[in-house]
Amino acid sequence: MFDWLDTHAEDRRRAGLSRQLRPRRPDSDLLDLAGNDYLGLAKDKRVSGAAAAATLRWGAGSTGSRLVTGSTELHSELEYELARFCGTQSALVFSSGFAANLGAVTALSGKNCSIVTDAYIHASLIDGCRLSRAEVAVTAHADPAAAGRALATRRTERAVFVTDTVFSVDGDLAPLGELAAVCRANGAALIADDAHGFGVLGDGGRGAVHAAGLAGAPDVVTTLTLSKSLGSQGGAVLGPRRVIRHLVENARSFIFDTGLAPGSAAAALTALTVLKEEPERAGRVLEIARTLAERLRAAGLAASEPDAAVVSVRAPSPDAALAWSQDCRAAGVWVGCFRPPSVPDSVSRLRLTARADLTEGEIDRAVEVITRCAPR
Repeated sequence: MFDWLDTHAEDRRRAGLSRQLRPRRPDSDLLDLAGNDYLGLAKDKRVSGAAAAATLRWGAGSTGSRLVTGSTELHSELEYELARFCGTQSALVFSSGFAANLGAVTALSGKNCSIVTDAYIHASLIDGCRLSRAEVAVTAHADPAAAGRALATRRTERAVFVTDTVFSVDGDLAPLGELAAVCRANGAALIADDAHGFGVLGDGGRGAVHAAGLAGAPDVVTTLTLSKSLGSQGGAVLGPRRVIRHLVENARSFIFDTGLAPGSAAAALTALTVLKEEPERAGRVLEIARTLAERLRAAGLAASEPDAAVVSVRAPSPDAALAWSQDCRAAGVWVGCFRPPSVPDSVSRLRLTARADLTEGEIDRAVEVITRCAPR
């Protein structure tokens, strides 16, 4: 019955696309440029301590869906603080960023709606589109004119445009202001996934949507994850109160999913407090990302110009990217390795993520190892 799986696995191996799990150690001495702990808060004792205390008080799990037993005071407080910080009317916390994107896209579209998307949106948004039963049109990357044409020629009354704010592969920023204007001109809503912008961009890390002047807009919905800048777990949707009310009653990835664990909610809430008290962390991330990119380009590598924390360094092939990342790891630097189908342009690369707590010595070490291990 499953013999085809062996053929599929062999085909992936021959193409240099095999994947495997590599458990990390709690005391690893690897320099981590692969994770998404942008503000360096995942191991901050204030954050992990809050998670431990909440776990002892509330239990290891939330015990049920949010609409049954899975909501605690921590969830409500986190939603209130996220909305207030980001400048929106309301927020809703999900068990993951993936679930938040699925819920937002499916519940705010449907079979009588058209979805227009950027070509490079995250897999969770793509899956939301597939499950939505809406008519879906994919437009060229970061092209407001193409988005406008697709919206203007749709066959349905309702429409939404779906995009990342910061794209996770190359780290480039979507033209949010232009996209919002195109949506308004065509009577469409905008759903923007700010997973890689929140905590890094905008005033004090309030995110790319806030930086674009769109926070609190009645036709804009923001999704984000709590597992990157806030160093915790979970996701959230932010927007007008009536949108959040609709999600509570209609988003299947909210209604039928076990709620976020109390420890994760407490960790995210504490991390948000730290960000408010130490807003310079956001600026430090950008500074480090740009320094990494400049120094790698100066060494002759094809590094992207980062708009947030992500730096992409192109490799000549999937096999070369994998070997490069493995050599870096052997030399003590852990970098991400992105290959098809994870990359929308089919170009394999290393993906580096800046952290606010990286020292100058660690930056020097990273640049030296990545350059030395580069394919020749």
